[in-house]
Amino acid sequence: MTVLSALRLSRAPVAAFAAVGVTWGCFAAMAPVLKARAGVDDATFGLMLLGTALGLATTLYVAPRWDRGLGRWAMPLGTVLVAFAALGPGWAATPLALFLALTLMGATSGLTDVVMNARVSEIEARAARSLMNANHAMFSVAYAASALATGAMREAGWTPEQIFPAISAALLLLAPFQFMETARPEPPDPDAPTRLPVALIAVCSGIVLIAFMAESTVESWSALHIERTLNGGAAEGAFGPAMLGITMALGRFSGQVVAARFSEVGVIRIASALAVAGVLVAASAPSPGVAYLGFGLLGLGISVIGPMGLALAGRLATPRQRTAVIARVAVIGFLGFFLAPALMGLGSEAFGLRWAFAGVAVLLAVVWPLSRSAHAAPIRP
Repeated sequence: MTVLSALRLSRAPVAAFAAVGVTWGCFAAMAPVLKARAGVDDATFGLMLLGTALGLATTLYVAPRWDRGLGRWAMPLGTVLVAFAALGPGWAATPLALFLALTLMGATSGLTDVVMNARVSEIEARAARSLMNANHAMFSVAYAASALATGAMREAGWTPEQIFPAISAALLLLAPFQFMETARPEPPDPDAPTRLPVALIAVCSGIVLIAFMAESTVESWSALHIERTLNGGAAEGAFGPAMLGITMALGRFSGQVVAARFSEVGVIRIASALAVAGVLVAASAPSPGVAYLGFGLLGLGISVIGPMGLALAGRLATPRQRTAVIARVAVIGFLGFFLAPALMGLGSEAFGLRWAFAGVAVLLAVVWPLSRSAHAAPIRP
């Protein structure tokens, strides 16, 4: 299946992935401004980012009920909630206000994340096609575009009170494109297993968790690394997360083709090795240019790890349990998306940003032995 046909087939969740990407691309490029306005050190700023994890944790129980209750409205209404939540950081002038704003963003973004990944898995099962990489690639495209646009607005003198409402308006424009009919509930099967596959959820969640931890660390701290450690300007700092988004998009579009020919486990192993090399280059970079190279290699590597972990979970789960398994793997994985920046802040405060980034390489190396647990996963024909 070509990338364009995959995007057409899953056009409704594609719009949701784009909306979430726009939200966090803006936040990543605005991180230096928000940190300076709050007047906090690296460790405190990292702990404030835990607000997003706190909000996301609520979606483990809320998202399935939200999805069942609203059906085709669940995804677009989730994006509308994200749009309103995105206004918060623009007006948060104190550490507590920013923490609460990030908590709300994490809750609404996580709600939409679970629903849109479940929708993609549902379409994959119905069409017997791999679609995760193409959808996650659109997140990366939107993320990079948003980060670049935010950097340009910063250079033009726009304030947070102006930038975040502009982003919110863009999200509202994407919501109407996210309607799609959902599958009818399957009748109860007395022979179907009643317990969820804990081992499958644990392995796939671990892979996705590490991938999103690495991704979110670079998204939240790359601009600060370039501007503070390497003395770059606002536009140069914004290009750090943008480079990650661009290369992740390229990796995921390529992964859409690769996923049709090779096993998820094999691709995950190769990608994790590339990601380790990239983050080490970024950590030791003497200039912004070298850091961009490292972030680019990292983006190519981690681009496919998360989507392939989700696809592996959806393929190996039973049809009746697929949505529940995807929801748990996605929520656990996205917890890493918000926990990692907080841990990065503590590491930066204790050892400096360079060593904190080097710690990400150690984390990514864990993917290799973890993937051994899924070595028996069948190869796609």
